[in-house]
Amino acid sequence: MTLADPVWVRRWLEDHGVAFLERFVALNSLSPAFDPEWERHGTLAAAIDLAAETVEAAGFEGTEIVRQTIPGRSPALAVRIPGRGHGTALVYGHLDVQPAVGPWRDGSDPHRVVRHGERLVGRGVVDDGYSVVAVLAALEGLRAMGADAPTVWALFETSEESGSPDLDAHLDALAPTIGPVDLVVCLDAGGLDTKRLWLTSSLRGNLVVVVDIAVLDHGIHSGEAGGVVPETFRILRALLERLEDPVTGDIRVDALRSAVPEPVREAARALVEALGDPFAGAYPLLEGVRLEGADPVERLLRQSWGTAIALTGIDGVPSVDTGGNVLRPSLTAKLSVRIPPDVDAVRALDALVATLSADPPNGARVRVTPEAPAQGWAGAALPDWLADALARGSIASFGEPPRSVGVGGSIPFLASLGERFPGVPIVATGALAPTSNAHGPDEVLELPAATGVAVSLAEALGALAQRSF
Repeated sequence: MTLADPVWVRRWLEDHGVAFLERFVALNSLSPAFDPEWERHGTLAAAIDLAAETVEAAGFEGTEIVRQTIPGRSPALAVRIPGRGHGTALVYGHLDVQPAVGPWRDGSDPHRVVRHGERLVGRGVVDDGYSVVAVLAALEGLRAMGADAPTVWALFETSEESGSPDLDAHLDALAPTIGPVDLVVCLDAGGLDTKRLWLTSSLRGNLVVVVDIAVLDHGIHSGEAGGVVPETFRILRALLERLEDPVTGDIRVDALRSAVPEPVREAARALVEALGDPFAGAYPLLEGVRLEGADPVERLLRQSWGTAIALTGIDGVPSVDTGGNVLRPSLTAKLSVRIPPDVDAVRALDALVATLSADPPNGARVRVTPEAPAQGWAGAALPDWLADALARGSIASFGEPPRSVGVGGSIPFLASLGERFPGVPIVATGALAPTSNAHGPDEVLELPAATGVAVSLAEALGALAQRSF
């Protein structure tokens, strides 16, 4: 029997969690990288206030709420909920979101939750608004069963979608207050489906740069200048080819890549043997489009331990309807580079900027502006008491034991916490799956998955509370 009843936890999420998510999604709390005027707009502060209000309404005796503000940095919320049991756990989530372009597929507003059966659709529902109510549902589940909980610190930042540039400053400021911890849980992860609890074994790092290319003071007739004045898109292509082979996608910069460790390769083989191709049907591919990678194992390794470059934004290019016969004077492109978990993100960023900046084609003016690098993370094996607790939660909620997998996304928090709390077990889990569409249109939270995460969190917290140190 589990310490928290999945049926009770699901009912609590229905009664309290859905209402919170409806209010949270309506805020559109854009991460600072996407809203330079975030302080004036006040949506991040409003998200902090909403989360604090929701925690207070839960009525846990002795709850302490710290609204952490540092001049020039996005805010954070730290909540201490004392428990009767042993130990202290630190649980992490974030309250900032990525931009959403609407309307979404069914014509709905991305900032209004739409329910389809057990699925909630809206920007931020699964990445990572649900984390607030998952923590509360876990603790409420323990309380309902009369089970002891440890002392829980819940930390919610508001710059994760910008690479968490403010997180270390908040951790430095809060460290004396939080003190030592015995368990760290991150709720901003997930796995390959929503049929079981997924434990994230590794995360890639992420590098983001903006590349400005300029060749003219103003646009000129393409018939007069074409073939004589260098074209900015061709220059961008040439710069990108310094990074990767345009046909194979092979990475050409040593500092951006890493060999796959044999244990990671063996784990990928075992996962594919057990569950089949993890990406079959996972993405909305058009008919005839083939995935990268020769086989399911290679695809899994490319996604979790490979380097991948994506053009995520472009300015200076008119729409097809308005584009005339004009040679454009400039072009601005935003690149996201996912790097293997064990690659040094700072060194990799230096190499990326240097590679793009050196000896520009045709002497074009090229300026590369980087964001703060996000370090990848490779987790250690969990102790038996914790692995057993998570297994109980997964089996009770999903009827399936948990699985571990490397994830292609990035959570800089985990690398920071691993350095701050050496030897402390770190659990990275969550309700995310390829079908969640995080960062894309029609972002969805599946309530059974959120329930399973909350129940498994309750089991982990309850097991910690029962340990003697």
